[in-house]
Amino acid sequence: MNQLIRNKYYLYATEFFAGMSVMAVELGASRLLAPYFSSSQIVWTIIIGTIMIAMALGNIYGGKSADKNPDPKRLYGRIAIAAIWIALIPLLGKYVILGIAGLLIITVSNGFLIIAAFAACMVIFVFPLFLLGTVTPSLARFTMDSVDDSGKIVGTLGAYNTIGSIIGTFLPTFVTIPSVGTSVTFLIFALILLLLSILYFISTKQKSIKCIVGILVLIICTIFGAKDSFAFWEPNLLYEGESVYNYLQVKEDEKSVILSTNVLFGVQSILMKNDELTGMYYDYAMAAPLMADVQSKEDPKMLVLGMGTGTYAKQCRKYFPNMQTTGVEIDEKITGLAGKYFELPEDIEVVTYDGRAYLNADKGKYDVILVDAYQDITIPFQMSGVEFFELVREHLTENGVMVVNMNMQTDEPDNICDYLEDTIASVFPEVYTIDVRNNTNCELFATMNPDVLSVYENAVAGMDENALKQFLTDVSGNLKAYEAGNLILTDDKAPVELLGIQVIDSIIEREVAYYKGAFKEQGFDLFFDGNML
Repeated sequence: MNQLIRNKYYLYATEFFAGMSVMAVELGASRLLAPYFSSSQIVWTIIIGTIMIAMALGNIYGGKSADKNPDPKRLYGRIAIAAIWIALIPLLGKYVILGIAGLLIITVSNGFLIIAAFAACMVIFVFPLFLLGTVTPSLARFTMDSVDDSGKIVGTLGAYNTIGSIIGTFLPTFVTIPSVGTSVTFLIFALILLLLSILYFISTKQKSIKCIVGILVLIICTIFGAKDSFAFWEPNLLYEGESVYNYLQVKEDEKSVILSTNVLFGVQSILMKNDELTGMYYDYAMAAPLMADVQSKEDPKMLVLGMGTGTYAKQCRKYFPNMQTTGVEIDEKITGLAGKYFELPEDIEVVTYDGRAYLNADKGKYDVILVDAYQDITIPFQMSGVEFFELVREHLTENGVMVVNMNMQTDEPDNICDYLEDTIASVFPEVYTIDVRNNTNCELFATMNPDVLSVYENAVAGMDENALKQFLTDVSGNLKAYEAGNLILTDDKAPVELLGIQVIDSIIEREVAYYKGAFKEQGFDLFFDGNML
């Protein structure tokens, strides 16, 4: 055994960096999958479960391999292969995900998101993490001098692995991913693993094809993989980046500038270049200030939980200039984009905080509170239960109004919107809803004021003639009083991810029904048809 392997500190360093790399890859996996499958608890569960499978299999194989052939060259060769695989993820990962999704979407009837995310994790991440799972049992064999010190050696290796895992958890989250992105994060940890292998083979004066290939792959992936876009098919992106919380994408067309978060489609915020109404749920939510009669108040106040880049705040500023607005946005990078791309006025206050935590700390009262923190299946459970809506109620003025933007409205019974509406109706006696035209959003208005409709109608009648008045007059005729049910969410029980994924699956099933039928008739010729490509 060569001198380097006799140095236990080198072996401990191997254990340390292997543990660090496993956690870094796990966190990188969540960011790689988020633009395609969201960043919900379900996706995290799939990632963690997949990695645990890989590590368990690696532990078993590593132990058997070390007993059968205790040659360190085999271990450091496996580490080099893991480094090569991890380096390739930024370059090829997104294409693998889209290929798997494209195949499954025409073959899977139920649970598409879960199956597609699990399949992507298995294909992309199991193999390199299986190889890293062989590190600990192999090092235990190399490090142990005798049975007498076996407990101490195994414990020390475990400690180094754990410390590395801790640093590998914090470093990507707070340093590398926000500053240089997910792709470069993968490359950084691939380089660390590759250097461990190179150092071993140099010390033994052995040539390693794996290390040479690793260097070439790392160079190629650094040149091409680190600069490629998640949404590589989008030609008009103004910005694409990542924060501690989100994948962020800003794109522009002739009429608007749009922010999408954690998915490669959809609208989280929008700027209309002609300063007209958006045609989206923000316009419906403009009914809330009139329901609260802010026009007749001297100093009305509004709180926006889930400020985004300030679409709603800007609209309210235009039509209700006397209303003071405070926005709460957990993602500071989104707030930065608001000023750069979305023309958010500097005098609109934006607080970087979690919405519920802000309410717990804030003592203010508001005439209007907008809850707009729900994105597809990534509904924060802490902002969906009775306890949260009771907190909102406490921060409303006597006749104040809460407006909630809910996505994923569907006709399926007991869907996620039914749960949210029943929960809100258990807290507020007056609840009204309206479906947003041409999409799956629903706007909900809740208040303690039994005369809210008459207040609203009088306020609309008193408005100056403009496009908003015409629109809100139509809204008045389509508001529906909500009849409460018993589907109640609480802090203790709020299965929002499972409820959300049921809706997403039904939407996907409906949207791809045509292609499934065509695939049954044409087979793989469908993909070469001019209508498909």
